[in-house]
Amino acid sequence: MSATIELHGDVAVITMDDGKANAINPTMLGALNAALDQAEKQAKAVVIVGREQRFSAGFDLKLMQGAAPQEVTDLVKGGGRLALRLYDFPMPVVAACTGHGIAMGCFILLACDVRIGAMGPYKIGANETAINMVLPAFGFELAKARLNPRFLTDSVINSTLYDPEQAVVAGYLDSVAAPDNVLEVAIARAQELSVLTSKAYAMNKHLLRRHSLDAIAPTVM
Repeated sequence: MSATIELHGDVAVITMDDGKANAINPTMLGALNAALDQAEKQAKAVVIVGREQRFSAGFDLKLMQGAAPQEVTDLVKGGGRLALRLYDFPMPVVAACTGHGIAMGCFILLACDVRIGAMGPYKIGANETAINMVLPAFGFELAKARLNPRFLTDSVINSTLYDPEQAVVAGYLDSVAAPDNVLEVAIARAQELSVLTSKAYAMNKHLLRRHSLDAIAPTVM
């Protein structure tokens, strides 16, 4: 299974682990969305965590290289719908970034409410320009909404990848923790935030992000 869910009281911990780089493909998207469906019914906050040293390396490029154009479009839109769902999720979403978070991996981080990264020699950021790709519209919107404006050019255009401490300054992460503690810290933060889950929480999140949400939605449907 590429993603699993485990309940810790009111916190749903969703773990991405495909045994490799946690590439985003239809299987991973299906598993993540199924886990989020369960979390909406049974939890009051969510933690999304990767495997050791890997949060997500982004879209499955090997799959995309051998796919038909429409299949590639469908995959990217599926990733965009996941990001949109996370960004507008009706309860707190905390990311435990256990390692590298590249391309779609960093967009998942940007879509989460709180992002805690593991200290270490990891790279976080959008490398699309470096691999001759144009960022999807949802990537641009999330970057504009969540990154430090001083880092937008380096992040979006220049494909700069940051270590976890630099990623905090740039805006991909909010804080860092020791690798052995990053999940524990993320769960504790989610538990703190879980008391806020309500219709008011969901509406205030939606209203704050409405401009970005409205810009993303038509591009991923």
